[in-house]
Amino acid sequence: MGSLKMMTMGALLLFTASCSSKPPPPPPKTVFDPLTQDLNRARDVQKTVDENTEKSRQAVQAQENGDATP
Repeated sequence: MGSLKMMTMGALLLFTASCSSKPPPPPPKTVFDPLTQDLNRARDVQKTVDENTEKSRQAVQAQENGDATP
């Protein structure tokens, strides 16, 4: 009976300690951060270009088929 109380108290103590800890600090900045930001920016630009290309392709296809403008 005594060991059950000790285990329960220990589990409660560990649970309380783990819940009250501070959130982890943000990761430190590295030398590659500017390069990563540039790559992300380039991917966003490429997405925009691809979307505009697809819209243009659909408009041309619609005109070739004689359909109304999409």
